[in-house]
Amino acid sequence: MRCKGCGQVKSERLDFLADNPFYTKRFAYYVGRRCRQATIKDVAEEFRLHWETIKTLEMQYMRAQLAKAGTPGPKAIGIDEISIRKGHTYRIVVSDLIRRRPIWFGGEDRSEKSMALFYDWLGEKKTKGIRLAVMDMWKPFRNVTNERAPQASILFDKFHIMSHLGKALDEVRKAEYRRLSGQDRSYIKGQKYTLLSHRENLTPAGRQNLKKLLAANKRLNTAYLLKESFGQLWDYEREGWARRFFDNWRASLKWQRLEPYEKFAAMIERHWDGIAAYCKPENKVSLGFVEGLNNKIRVIQRRAYGLRDEEYLRLKVLTCMLPKL
Repeated sequence: MRCKGCGQVKSERLDFLADNPFYTKRFAYYVGRRCRQATIKDVAEEFRLHWETIKTLEMQYMRAQLAKAGTPGPKAIGIDEISIRKGHTYRIVVSDLIRRRPIWFGGEDRSEKSMALFYDWLGEKKTKGIRLAVMDMWKPFRNVTNERAPQASILFDKFHIMSHLGKALDEVRKAEYRRLSGQDRSYIKGQKYTLLSHRENLTPAGRQNLKKLLAANKRLNTAYLLKESFGQLWDYEREGWARRFFDNWRASLKWQRLEPYEKFAAMIERHWDGIAAYCKPENKVSLGFVEGLNNKIRVIQRRAYGLRDEEYLRLKVLTCMLPKL
């Protein structure tokens, strides 16, 4: 319309319209809700629209979700990295472990500089409110958190620690397979996941194979029992008792000739402060949420296969735990 005051042609903003003026906000929100369960391609075929139009409407819906959720003030955070493409290209994801939702996605890699961007975004006042930071044993994450949030206790994710122990067990399995031959080797072949899985998760056939394997190979039997017993470390509520258990567990490695386990024990010794923090009652948070979020992000990446829009991925990650509008 032409302004009577200045004579220029201006556009009027209508609140009920979406960012794409051909559609209303109500329709954009409906498309956004559909895209939570289906791929962009499927929704585009359903409405007979171009897939890029559906993507634009969904992004408006996700931005409205974030605006409604507001700026977080987390007390306990989980820090992890995800790979967004081949070639060691990483982005950092920070989650609010109490509200159980991701709150930040960004950085250029998993360096200290990228980690510092999160604390810059959160602000000094809200950073001082963080009392617990859960992360893997990646040094840059720990260094920046100690510098920017010194009041926060650092807790190393037990799932990452147990994955290192699983890798040590697998190295022992490979060494035994190379050492043996004939019938002794046949017990080990194809039993990698039988060894690494929890016993209660195995099928009856898997339990039978595990029983035969452990009976046939003494070194693997010892390594398996040590791996299963280490999980007891997370049950202690006093650091002194946890330390005594670890010292006894490490002492039991003597004369066993399990070099991968000795390297694992040395790693635990170097990072003991971040493991002992789990004994404190105030640090008892749901650590499974971070692993569950990683699985959810992988599902999002598979459904968005072929898209190279990082902003779209960021919005999908940040809104995957938010309620529908």
